[in-house]
Amino acid sequence: MKNLFFTFIAAALGVAAFGQQPTQTVKGRVVDTESQQPVIGANVIITSLSPILGGVTDTEGYFRIPQVPVGRHAIKITSIGYDNAFLQEISVGSGKEVELNLKLTESFRALDEVVVKAQKETGAPLNDMVSVSGRSFTVDQTKRFAAAVNDPARMALSFAGVATNDDGGNQIIIRGNSPKGLLWRMEGVEIPNPNHFAAEGSSGGGISALSANVLGNSDFLTGAFPAEYGNATSGVFDLKLRKGNNEKREYALQAGVLGLDFAAEGPIGAKGGASYLANYRYSTLSILSKIGVQVSGDAVNDFQDGAFKVYLPYDEKAVVSVWGMGGISTTTINNADTKEKFTSNRGIVGVNYLRYLSNKAYMETIVSYAATSQSGDFLDKEDGTAFQQNFINQTLRLSTLLNYKLNARNTIRVGAIINHLDFNLFDQDNEAGSWIKNVDQQGNTQLFQAYAQLKSRLSPDVTMNVGLHAMLLGLNNQHSIEPRVGLKWAVAPRSTVSFGAGLHSKTESISTYFTQIKASDGKDQLINKNLKLMKSAHLVTGYEFRPSSSWRILAETYYQHHYHIPIGPANTTTPFLLHNSLMNEISGFVSDSLVSAGTGRSYGLELTVEKSLTAGIYLMSTTSVYQSKYTGRDGIERDSRFNGRFVQNFLAGKEWRVGKNKTNIFAANIKLLAAGGNMSTPVDLEKSREKGRTERDWSKSYSEQLPHYFRGDLRVSYTRNKKRTASTISLDLQNATNRLNAFDKYYDKKTDRIKVITQTGLIPVLNYRLEF
Repeated sequence: MKNLFFTFIAAALGVAAFGQQPTQTVKGRVVDTESQQPVIGANVIITSLSPILGGVTDTEGYFRIPQVPVGRHAIKITSIGYDNAFLQEISVGSGKEVELNLKLTESFRALDEVVVKAQKETGAPLNDMVSVSGRSFTVDQTKRFAAAVNDPARMALSFAGVATNDDGGNQIIIRGNSPKGLLWRMEGVEIPNPNHFAAEGSSGGGISALSANVLGNSDFLTGAFPAEYGNATSGVFDLKLRKGNNEKREYALQAGVLGLDFAAEGPIGAKGGASYLANYRYSTLSILSKIGVQVSGDAVNDFQDGAFKVYLPYDEKAVVSVWGMGGISTTTINNADTKEKFTSNRGIVGVNYLRYLSNKAYMETIVSYAATSQSGDFLDKEDGTAFQQNFINQTLRLSTLLNYKLNARNTIRVGAIINHLDFNLFDQDNEAGSWIKNVDQQGNTQLFQAYAQLKSRLSPDVTMNVGLHAMLLGLNNQHSIEPRVGLKWAVAPRSTVSFGAGLHSKTESISTYFTQIKASDGKDQLINKNLKLMKSAHLVTGYEFRPSSSWRILAETYYQHHYHIPIGPANTTTPFLLHNSLMNEISGFVSDSLVSAGTGRSYGLELTVEKSLTAGIYLMSTTSVYQSKYTGRDGIERDSRFNGRFVQNFLAGKEWRVGKNKTNIFAANIKLLAAGGNMSTPVDLEKSREKGRTERDWSKSYSEQLPHYFRGDLRVSYTRNKKRTASTISLDLQNATNRLNAFDKYYDKKTDRIKVITQTGLIPVLNYRLEF
């Protein structure tokens, strides 16, 4: 009763003090981290206000704080028997209610025995079984960070251990590994690469098909993943979709260089609880092209995407969610030299059924269907070189997990995943006047996964996560048993030491398994069908120091050993296969004969210094020093393609409250990036002259480093909060210094010289957003 009285008094004072300013409702739910059961009587307090405002959770764990002044706010969540939790960067605007999904961890001992040191801090992973190399990120950060432009992949390029060096795409190189090793997950299941203009087997593309209008706070992992994550060797994007507002209808419109967006959300039915959320975007460049304004040179780019989530409480103990996303994209070029059309489409729909079996256990079953379609048709009008490609992949996936909280010390999570993979693959080249088929197969196979993991709080300061992941590819019966372990030790109230180790594996693209090679008898052989699962053993140690609730200093060092990497066969004399490795590939389809005999290693040190957005200021500095090596068929250890050796990021931003009532916000953000250039294989000038095209000296594979990469990005925005609407106009100046960084080298037969392919210069991205 004392807590309730305090809350009501604070709310009344807040109404009197801020009644003349635009306000908004902050609401949500507080649940137990392990059991997902509601935490009753938890205090949710907005500590950044004076006097403070707050609310208390009801019997279902819900809270509601009305008339919160617009602006940035810090929130503290407390409850008897639970560790405290803090949020630092909550943005409250007048156009949309703020809904928070909050978790509290049960205290280890009774209150009269010990004051528990552990606290859930801003930036900590949402998945409580992540011990190392993981962090959560907010949708607000994807909007706010310079050069992120609402794209979680581009936002992640600012995190420690991440590099790209490609202005035209958002491929994510994690700790010197190929981008192919990244796993994308959404709502608990694996999804296809969610990017427009994406190639077969890649993890990135030109433009993200994900919308900030539907995303919720999510996790990004860079190594030693818990047992529930499989089919990944470099990193994991674990994305969540937020649920729509179940009390009022809200809308958002956005117009910018990249596209025109419309989002809608609101309640379903009269009972309350059920909601919908939907978003649709269409390419601005395509609209301009259709009215005769061409702004992208010879290329005509067309894309559109959409996403939705329907949240349906089934009864008091069950919830059904229906969700999905999709995107279609096409690039067309037709000039004097080249005729090309490339299409890349993708989509996924899923149904999640969550049932609470008791106050300590819940089970979630997910059925999803995903499909990707990629087609390409290329012709060099001068020399007749051509290729044609059409890849269709479909996956029907059944996933189920059981989570059981034994007590305050121990939680068990077990699960299984059945993937039914259907494929229709065709690819052929024409270089000497005749067509050669690289793949022409259709059929299906299965991928089976199972895992078990235990979170054990050994003491108030020490938490251990152990688990096992198993995977079996039905196509060739290749399997993997992968132990995982993680440890976090709060050595002092503000200091934590962490450790993680594990074995991880990943399948190749289905198209690579079905590569066709002509045998001596003239028949096609599926030479790659028995490739093993690529494996990577991770070892990570870390130290985190939090001087205050808004500051975070994290240092991690890691070592990764890679094996079963596809390389050329034992008897090969082809230079490319003799000296190369699939560790150097960005996309998935490879039309060469391969065996799983290659190795590699990656090791490095990372330092993050971060201040969350408080008092209108945030900053983050990430430093990564690393090495990435591979050993191919020739037995020589070489630098991998992605061995840039260092990445230095610096981000900072400032917000000013302006206007008559100080309710509008002007913000300025900056990002500075310096990184070592990717490694490149030298161009063989004599062979290039002979062939009339770029030929490389593969005996010197990846021995030449491209010039270092430097880039500065700026973002300015102005948000105006009225009584019921919020509007934001923003300008992103990508590569503000107009530096033309090197991408690679090639042979120009017209000038008979080796030239550098430069990347994009200054790109202004203007956006206007309205919420109401």
